[in-house]
Amino acid sequence: MPGLIGKKIGMTSIFSEEGNNIPCTILEVGPCTVTQIKNEEVDGYNAVQIGYEEQKDHRISKSLKGHFSKAKSPNLKKLIEFSSFEEVNLGDTLTTELFEEGDYVEVVGTSKGKGFQGVVKRHGFKGVNDATHGQHNRQRHPGSIGAASYPARVFKGMRMGGQMGNDRVKVENLQVVKIMADRNLILVNGSVPGANNSYITIEK
Repeated sequence: MPGLIGKKIGMTSIFSEEGNNIPCTILEVGPCTVTQIKNEEVDGYNAVQIGYEEQKDHRISKSLKGHFSKAKSPNLKKLIEFSSFEEVNLGDTLTTELFEEGDYVEVVGTSKGKGFQGVVKRHGFKGVNDATHGQHNRQRHPGSIGAASYPARVFKGMRMGGQMGNDRVKVENLQVVKIMADRNLILVNGSVPGANNSYITIEK
């Protein structure tokens, strides 16, 4: 489905016509430029590549400068492909007009990185309850992780401490509550992964 690239700005809340307070995430979406149109004959698949956010000239490689010049596009920071688009042409500018208030969209972002975390924070483990009976430093430990001499290994996928966050996360069925086209802003009902000013993609 068609989509756009943008940034998560932050969160706010607005009141509905019924007087309900709706929590919203503010997304700055577009304007995006069509930088390449791929097809099965040349590339082996159909897709539309779009770019977002202008970049300084000296930060762009010569090959990318040539790529952008073909589309008569400014230098752009973020390039993403979408598999399905209605008729677009090279160099077209795409804005929030793709979406309407009331649409349900899916948003993809990179979650906040939490570093190396233990099982209590990462997986919600309870820990070892009793601080007495010789358990002076075991409260947040995982406990037993294996069986016995058979299978004599730790199974893949065992919930243990490790890197938490910094993952690609997709949130589906977020409703578009308000569109401010003059400022390229879309308000969606609910939360979106990532820190403020992090890149997201929004798709119908």
